[in-house]
Amino acid sequence: MAFPSQGYTLGDTATEADEARSTWAAVAHAVLEFEPVTMVVDPGELEIARRYLSADIEIVQTPLDDAWMRDIGPTFVYDDDGLAGVDWTFNGWGAQEWATWDLDAKVASYVLQQADVPRIASSIVNEGGGFHVDGEGTVLVTETVQLDPGRNPDATKAQIEAELARTLGATHAVWLPRGLTRDSQRFGTRGHVDIVAAIPSPGVLLLHDQRDPAHPDHAVMQEIESALEGTTDAAGRSWDIRKVPAPATLEDEEGPVDYSYLNHLVVNGGVIACSFDDAHDEEAAAILGDAYPGRKVVSVDARPLFARGGGIHCITQQQPTAP
Repeated sequence: MAFPSQGYTLGDTATEADEARSTWAAVAHAVLEFEPVTMVVDPGELEIARRYLSADIEIVQTPLDDAWMRDIGPTFVYDDDGLAGVDWTFNGWGAQEWATWDLDAKVASYVLQQADVPRIASSIVNEGGGFHVDGEGTVLVTETVQLDPGRNPDATKAQIEAELARTLGATHAVWLPRGLTRDSQRFGTRGHVDIVAAIPSPGVLLLHDQRDPAHPDHAVMQEIESALEGTTDAAGRSWDIRKVPAPATLEDEEGPVDYSYLNHLVVNGGVIACSFDDAHDEEAAAILGDAYPGRKVVSVDARPLFARGGGIHCITQQQPTAP
């Protein structure tokens, strides 16, 4: 994980900064129940971070622009030769005018050095929240991310797929047309898949389900479901689609929300799930529990995260042990 240190993530007031730091810390301590946590902290924030984080959380230091480790950190991969990490090119979610990324673009390499893991450099602009894999060759991507003119303006699907095969070993890409509505607006990622769909096990697809026609994502998810018709995973299996309800909450002060229970983190023996003090929290947690049998579902209030543009999956990046 990375500790929020500056910019829009901290907000404009001391209260907003405390909310951000407290929520990042709550997620870290939820994960700590199951496995070790390392937190990357900007050197200027070290004393503040220590006030929020348990002594059981390892702290390492490097300069940061922001705190979305899923996107700025490496994607860990492994094969018979051992563990490695993919260092994607990062440019602030498509060179967005509000973002800075000179420091964050170096974080993946730093993390790999700290972990003493070989680095696999990638020339494509990509983020960890922009794809999902099943570990058996399948990768979910969205046309609005990997083919974004602000990310990879000259790339074709074939070129993106070749790079995903080289770096991830993912030989079968399933392209979704877009992401959710709020995520497609000014402060969004332009379509990250990790609030739309997830693959909890090969052949199974968890899918965001906006049930209310009054929300624009109701139509978006119909479009995405249509795009999935006839697709399979790398093994040729038709998807066992399990719909996870969107929260009943439809709006905040900025407009339609993109709250999603799909943005969860799988840990050793558990699942760290988003909650929203919402009527659908329990139903969603039960579906996640069924999708990950034998794992304890622990929920953390993710509203402060989504108000800043992401969720639990977005601020974490799992590091497996070597096979």
